[in-house]
Amino acid sequence: MPVCGACWQVFAGPIKRCFMPILYSVIIPAYNEEKWLPETLAALSAAMAEINRPGEIIVVDNNSSDRTAEVARRHGARVIFEPLNQISRARNTGARAAEGRYLVFLDADTSPPKRLLEIALENLESGRCCGGGALVAAKERKPWLGRWVIRFWNRLALAFKLAAGCFVYCSRRSFEQVGGFSEKVYAGEEILFSRSMARWGRAVGMSFAVIKKPRVVTSLRKLKWFTPLQLMLMIFIVFCPLALRLRILCAYWYQRPDEK
Repeated sequence: MPVCGACWQVFAGPIKRCFMPILYSVIIPAYNEEKWLPETLAALSAAMAEINRPGEIIVVDNNSSDRTAEVARRHGARVIFEPLNQISRARNTGARAAEGRYLVFLDADTSPPKRLLEIALENLESGRCCGGGALVAAKERKPWLGRWVIRFWNRLALAFKLAAGCFVYCSRRSFEQVGGFSEKVYAGEEILFSRSMARWGRAVGMSFAVIKKPRVVTSLRKLKWFTPLQLMLMIFIVFCPLALRLRILCAYWYQRPDEK
């Protein structure tokens, strides 16, 4: 039976999306994140729906003791379980399960604007970029320490081509070539990953691009959880490779204190 043009326009889009291969995968490592995931997944799904490229959302339940996995499934994400509580391992587990040619790693308290996702994918599709990150903006009103932390990080990211852990993008090929995120460390894996990716990119004539605008929007919840002294210690640890290998020194990254 012939199908009229109007009917084809109605059904062609969904049919094409069903049969087109996944182009990109958004991977969210999540440890006890049931509170933050709904907002993140809602914003992410809305942004992805406006992008004319087939993508998927993977939440890696990193041995949570709350309803992280249930919340993720309820919001349409594919859930993968990683029993060993380690951020870099959760990221790598998600990447192994991903179907996309391009990978985007997102934190559970982070919302990427639609245009940011588009620019990241355009960079990768150009063939001149192996990966990158984005400058950071805060969801909440920033106290003086928050303003200082964000300003400090963004200047550092631009100067040294570093991706913040809340938003990292790359091609699957480049991810595999550098061996993914280092599982020798318990924090700061995005710094090591950025440096490895930039070195590999230079060797093959590709850039590691930090996107200036729009910025990725993430929470400043750690400012509520930890004292200024603890936060300064965390910053110091990130730039001490030997300290990053000791889980006891990276304990702050694995704590979810009750918010007052």
